[in-house]
Amino acid sequence: MSRTLTRDMTEGSPVKLILKFSGPMLIGNIFQQFYNMVDSIVVGKFVSKDALAAVGATGSSIFLVFGLAFGLSAGISIVISQYFGAEDYIKVKKSIATAAYMLLIASVIIGIAGYFLCRPILELLGTPVEIIGQSESYMKIIFLGVLGLSAYNGIAAILRALGDSITPLIFLIIASIINVVLDLLFVIVFNWGVPGVAIATIIAQFMSGIGCIIYAYRKVDLLRIPLKDFKPDREILSKCIRLGIPVALQNSFISISMMVLQFVINGFQATIMAAYTVVNRIEQLVMQPSMSLGAAVASFTGQNIGAGKIERVKKGMRSSVIIILIFSLIMLPVMYFGGQYIMRLFTKKEDIDVVRYGVEGIRINSLFYSFLGLIFITRNFLSGAGDIKIPMIMGLIEVVVRVAVSIHLSRIIGFHGIFWASALTWVVAGSFGGIRVLSGKWKNKSVLSGSS
Repeated sequence: MSRTLTRDMTEGSPVKLILKFSGPMLIGNIFQQFYNMVDSIVVGKFVSKDALAAVGATGSSIFLVFGLAFGLSAGISIVISQYFGAEDYIKVKKSIATAAYMLLIASVIIGIAGYFLCRPILELLGTPVEIIGQSESYMKIIFLGVLGLSAYNGIAAILRALGDSITPLIFLIIASIINVVLDLLFVIVFNWGVPGVAIATIIAQFMSGIGCIIYAYRKVDLLRIPLKDFKPDREILSKCIRLGIPVALQNSFISISMMVLQFVINGFQATIMAAYTVVNRIEQLVMQPSMSLGAAVASFTGQNIGAGKIERVKKGMRSSVIIILIFSLIMLPVMYFGGQYIMRLFTKKEDIDVVRYGVEGIRINSLFYSFLGLIFITRNFLSGAGDIKIPMIMGLIEVVVRVAVSIHLSRIIGFHGIFWASALTWVVAGSFGGIRVLSGKWKNKSVLSGSS
């Protein structure tokens, strides 16, 4: 079986393989963040701080719905990576066909539900009257384009499970450039404001999804499935759902905790809301190395679990933890002392208070980046091994800690409590994931053994 564009991660140096795989993903994830960052920069610089707050107020709500689709993609990725590691290419093809049906149906449901529920959700979160109209417009347009997002993330998850992180990167870079150009065109030239950046985003998403699918189909043998065989497999569908639902619930738990945090933030003035929006965008960028390394760990772990190489899996995990700790130590002084300069990229000169509040938040959270990285490494490691209930529990932990701490501390120390809530959440969830990995109870959770 030809492995054009794919990579066998069951042989060779674990560190080199993980870094080689995560490198393109890191670049890709950084470009993907441009979707949200450029939206925020453009509306913050060329519209108003209310528009910046309006875009930021939608983040947790959008992730609540999209997290379900991402969970299904994760389940699919686990199944494919383990079958690929076991060299069962017939099952790999069946898994890909099953994935296509799952994501299509999920996209339609998510798009419809998100479109009609966005206003009630925003009202439930106490979104201020002066920005709720702009937030609703942004969300509705984004949900109309959910099929493009699902198409890209679905094919990217499949390719990464097969060891290919290059192809998704190429089309993500192209889409990011298109998004930047369209953002500037729609907002500065056409004066479309917040709806303009949403329209630019969904156009870019569709282009990246369609382009990636067409190119991968032509280059990857395993994706060329005869039409008569392109149908869902009941057994594989069951495995994908069984593995995907806990990840989807994990994402939902996290997004619910972020929605509660957004509710707390909405109780403050628009200046603090805008500051939190910018800090959140910056931290999304800081997270990318951890997310990329985590995704590499998931594929590495899945393939090697499928090949029965437990000691190799452990070695890869140890190396990944060391890498992420080094990265966190490097980022600490960069963000602690340089946060103000990054904040100014998102704001007008007169928005001094937005910058000041944002810098205070960045300095609190930068002290705990190592625990944030540990969450991504352990969560993806356990998912790749098939131990998917623990990542779900980690998500639940994030809900409990973030909600309890944000509500309590915001009453005592004001808006600083919002940032301390995130920091303490990272400590608890990251520590829990680390303890599970050290316990070794993930070893008998392989999809192939049926014990998951």
